[in-house]
Amino acid sequence: MTADSGTSASWRITVDDAFSRIVAAPLVPGNSVRLLRDAAENYPAWLDAIGAARSWIHFESYIIHEDAIGRQFAARLEERARAGVRVSLLYDWLGALGHASRRFWRRLRDAGVEVRCFNPPRFDSPFGWLSRDHRKMLAVDGRVAFATGLCVGQRWVGDPGRGLEPWRDTGVEVRGPAVADLERAFAQTWSACGPPLPEAELPRREALPRGGAMAVRVIASMPTTAELYRLDQLIAAAAKKSLWLTDAYFVGVTPYVQALCAAARDGVDVRLLVPGASDVFLMRSLSRASYRPLLEAGVRVFEWRGPMMHAKAAVADSRWSRVGSTNLNVASWLGNWELDVAVEDEHFAGTMEEVYRADLAGATEIVLAGRRRIGPRSGEADRRASRQSAGSVGRMAAGAIGLGSTVGAAIADRRVLGPAEARLLGTIGLVVLTLSVIAVLWPRVVVVPFAVLGVWIALALLVRAWRLRTRHRVEAETVDDTQRRGQHTGSGRR
Repeated sequence: MTADSGTSASWRITVDDAFSRIVAAPLVPGNSVRLLRDAAENYPAWLDAIGAARSWIHFESYIIHEDAIGRQFAARLEERARAGVRVSLLYDWLGALGHASRRFWRRLRDAGVEVRCFNPPRFDSPFGWLSRDHRKMLAVDGRVAFATGLCVGQRWVGDPGRGLEPWRDTGVEVRGPAVADLERAFAQTWSACGPPLPEAELPRREALPRGGAMAVRVIASMPTTAELYRLDQLIAAAAKKSLWLTDAYFVGVTPYVQALCAAARDGVDVRLLVPGASDVFLMRSLSRASYRPLLEAGVRVFEWRGPMMHAKAAVADSRWSRVGSTNLNVASWLGNWELDVAVEDEHFAGTMEEVYRADLAGATEIVLAGRRRIGPRSGEADRRASRQSAGSVGRMAAGAIGLGSTVGAAIADRRVLGPAEARLLGTIGLVVLTLSVIAVLWPRVVVVPFAVLGVWIALALLVRAWRLRTRHRVEAETVDDTQRRGQHTGSGRR
C-alpha cells in the first residue's frame, strides 16, 4: 500500500462516524426496542410503566388533552405522586392552549406532581413563542422509556359512538443503556423551564443493565441545530436499496426533495406515506405541491385513507429505522425541540417494514396521468379531519414557509407549477385581495395592529438591552471586588 493510499484510508469517513458527528448522538449498544402501533399499544404500555414506578416519572408531551384519556393519565400520575414517587410533567404552552384548563394542571400540582409549562409568552420576547417543545416521551426509574409521535388525548383512541376512527401513530419502548440518554433528553428541556433535575434521577449508561442486542441513538434536537435535517439528508444520500418514509406534516423543502429524487433516480426504492386528510388547513395541498418532482423522479407517494396519519417514521435498507416526534418540515427541523430514536438492527427494521406494508394496504398511491394527477380523497375528508383538531402553530409555521415558496415560484416564475398549487394560489390570492380592500377602506384596522406590534418589539428590545447592561455591570463589579480582595490578601501575606 502506498503512502497516498494510506493517507486516503485514514481520511475516509464511515457512515457511522457521519451519524455521530451530525446528530451528536453516540450509538449505544445493548438495548431492546419494541415497536408500538397506535394508542391501542402505546397507552397501555405507558400506563403500566407509570403504575410500576417506584422512584421517579419523567413525562413530556406536546399536548395533553383534558378529556377522558387525559384524565385517565392524570389520575395515574396523581396516584403515584401521592405514593411518594417524584413525578415531573412537562407540557408545551402553545400545544396545550385550548386543550387543558388551569384547573386540570392545578389538580395535578395539588396531588404532588411537579408540572412545568414550556415557553409561555414573555413580554421581552415577542416571537419567542415560535420555538416549541414538540417532544413526546416517558421515562420511569431509569428502567424503561418511550419515544413517540403520540400526544395524550381521545383523538388517538377514537370514538366509535361518534363514528371517529383512531389516529394512526407510532412509538417505541426502549430498555437498556439508551434509557439514560432519553432521561437526559428530558432533563435538557426540564432545565430550560426551571431548576434542573436531581442528579440521582439521571442514570449513567454504564449503570444500567443490558436490555437486549439492539444499537440505538437518541437524537434530541433543539432549535437552529438542524441535526435531524442533516441526518435526513444523509440517510437519503446513504440509502442503497430502500428508503420508506411516513410523515404527518410533510412540506417538501427543495434540498430535501432533491435528495429524495436523486436517491430514486439512482435506483433506491423511495416511498413516502402521508395523510390523505390533515387536521391543519391547506396542509394536504402543501404536501401535494411537492408530489410532481418526486413522482417524476420515481419516488412512490401514498396517501392514507384513514382519518389522520400522525406517525413520523423511516426505515432504510432493511437495517436503519427512526421513530419519534420530528416531521419532515422546517418547523420540526429548525424551530422545535424534537426527540427521535434511531435503531440500527435488521430484525427491528424488518418489523418496521411489515408495519409499513400493512399501512400501504390502507393507502392510495398517487400517480401522474398526463397532465392530471389522480387523487384518492375528496374535500369532505379534509373537512372531517379539520373538525377533529385546529392544528398547531408549529405545523402552521411550516405551512407558511411552504406557501411562501409556492407564491415566490409563481411571482418569479422560477419553477413549473402544477394543478396541486392551484388551490393554494387561489386561496392566497383571495386573502391578499381581502386584506388589500380592508387596508383601503379601513386603514386603521391594518395600521393599528402593526403599530402595537412595533411598540411591543421596541419595548422588548429596550428591556433586553437594559438587562444585558445591568448583568454586565454586576459581573464587572464582582470581578473588581474579587480582584481587590485578592490584592488585599496578597499584601497581607507579604
